[in-house]
Amino acid sequence: MIVVLDFGSQYTQLIARKIRELGVYCEIHPYNISVKKIEEKNPCGIILSGGPQSVLSEGSPICDKSIFEMGLPILGICYGMQLITKIFGGVLKSKEQREYGLKFIKVERNSDFLSGIPEINKVWMSHGDHIEKPPEGFEITATSGEIVAVMENSSKNIFATQFHPEVHHTENGIEILKNFLFKIAKCKKDWDYTSFLKKKIEDISNKIKNEKAICALSGGVDSTVAAVIVHRAIGENLKCIFVNNGLLRKKEFEKVLERLKSLKLNVKGIDASEKFLKDLKGITDPEEKRKIIGRDFIEVFEREAGKMEGVKFLVQGTLYPDVIESVSVVGPSVTIKSHHNVGGLPEKMNLKLIEPLRDLFKDEVRKIGKELGIPDSFLNRQPFPGPGLGIRIIGEITEERLEILRKADDILIDEVKKAGLYEKIWQSFAILLPIKSVGVMGDERSYENVIAIRAVDSVDGMTADWVKLDYELLAKISSRIVNEVKGVNRVVYDISTKPPATIEWE
Repeated sequence: MIVVLDFGSQYTQLIARKIRELGVYCEIHPYNISVKKIEEKNPCGIILSGGPQSVLSEGSPICDKSIFEMGLPILGICYGMQLITKIFGGVLKSKEQREYGLKFIKVERNSDFLSGIPEINKVWMSHGDHIEKPPEGFEITATSGEIVAVMENSSKNIFATQFHPEVHHTENGIEILKNFLFKIAKCKKDWDYTSFLKKKIEDISNKIKNEKAICALSGGVDSTVAAVIVHRAIGENLKCIFVNNGLLRKKEFEKVLERLKSLKLNVKGIDASEKFLKDLKGITDPEEKRKIIGRDFIEVFEREAGKMEGVKFLVQGTLYPDVIESVSVVGPSVTIKSHHNVGGLPEKMNLKLIEPLRDLFKDEVRKIGKELGIPDSFLNRQPFPGPGLGIRIIGEITEERLEILRKADDILIDEVKKAGLYEKIWQSFAILLPIKSVGVMGDERSYENVIAIRAVDSVDGMTADWVKLDYELLAKISSRIVNEVKGVNRVVYDISTKPPATIEWE
């Protein structure tokens, strides 16, 4: 197995997930775990994650230095690289301008760590500090302009990258991880999704036993897979609830309920739109919106649970990207935004949570869904956030603004599907902005709403690049929205990556 020490990076779990995907078991532990506990795990290697802090800052996290005396191969990523530099006496410098997103690196020298890697590669950077002078005994094996991109100390079996090899947008990042796992750490391939699924069903069955659970089901990939897993574990003791929070897309409540019939789950639809919209009236702060939505969902579920005998558990399709953006999981990560099903949950709940997918990413969940035999019509559905259109309306949520966004979003999805792109794009949606702009419609001045279009390419939701949609398609979408949606006179296209932006606007 591999042990990952978490220094708070948004990508820590992604490192573990990529390693599991390569067939090697992996666990994440706090950066300050003792050497004794690491030794008990008997790992074949250690990875130091990235992190949000500067190694040069007072009080920045540091691991037990004696891990470097264990004789195990060590890989430092981003913050991990800078920490290795600091510990071994190298020189670090803080850049005036941070590096985010895609950069190019040049391989200066072949090594086991960079075996099979082309001379020039695109990589994903996210750092402020950089290495001015590597520690004694460390050789620079790849650069990005004047930046040290990779350094190695083969005699100590220590390797480090300034970029993130674990993210989807780093070219040949998986090959670099493979080299570390199999050429350097000599790991064995003995982990797969089938074994994960078998153990998860067994654990849930043992935890719930003869008691009952309700599942927050939306018809999306995550909640559907979570529901089927728990149904396999406890059968008819699971009741699924699909809540209309008033923030769904056009005719979504009816369509989803109909589609869910094919899964033979015990599903009940509840229209609670009046309550949600009433509680959200006048609210503009995105964090407050998410917390209200999370609280209202729990109130609905607890009320329904009260109507049933023996219900002690609430099943949610929470994924790791929801968790890592909402709360600090293991290390000192930073809260990006509260997800309604994580950071948006009330402190006191009568129901205990069951989250079978909490440590997984979207693409992993789709693979598990296939193992379970769930139809592609569920698994290929683009992600839709639990707070729904509530976080795609920037500013106050009103019935009028909801109707504008529903129509615009429906046009966008319709045209994306007609173009044969729906299953090729990670996510495509419309956002209603809190501004109006001047336009000319019918030779008259107009002062109406602005719709933003977002289409991104991703694998796991942790990083994303904007999709270069065809100009003709964009023109068609824009023309239809402006002509068919009353109250809109301008359409703009979001060309931001994640990071620095997030996929959703709120």
